[in-house]
Amino acid sequence: MALAEGGTLKEGDRAPDFTMSASGGRTVSLKAMKGKPFLLYFYPKADTPGCTREACAFQDALPQLGKIGIEVIGVSKDKMKPIEAFATKYGLAFPLASDEDVSVAKAYGVWVEKSRYGRKYMGVERASFLIDRHGSIARIWPRVKVDGHAAEVLAAAEGLG
Repeated sequence: MALAEGGTLKEGDRAPDFTMSASGGRTVSLKAMKGKPFLLYFYPKADTPGCTREACAFQDALPQLGKIGIEVIGVSKDKMKPIEAFATKYGLAFPLASDEDVSVAKAYGVWVEKSRYGRKYMGVERASFLIDRHGSIARIWPRVKVDGHAAEVLAAAEGLG
């Protein structure tokens, strides 16, 4: 499971609090989502191949997710300008939030050491958290593989709507 600062988040835990600026001039927060189940998904960088496939898959699943009352919020450490461009370019209707200081990524345990070509660096691990209407974590998908993930989320979310 994803590691959080000071411990490990588990299914059934209270979701860590957050408030972030999001695409379309919106603000997203745990408090504003109270009483509504939602998916909080973390992606490494706007408008990159894997992140684009993932966002577009969630956009395509929005009607089905909406029918069962599930909202979607995407989170990256990108600044708002590239997030807005990404949302506009692909017609993403759900909010994409900016966690520039990575405080939310750290709280959810997805700010991790990565390695590419032998170089170690800190980055956002692709992960998803299904949060129930009471603000508890119903399901965690660590180290998400993009293909088929939206369908997995939809199947898991059907009992939460």
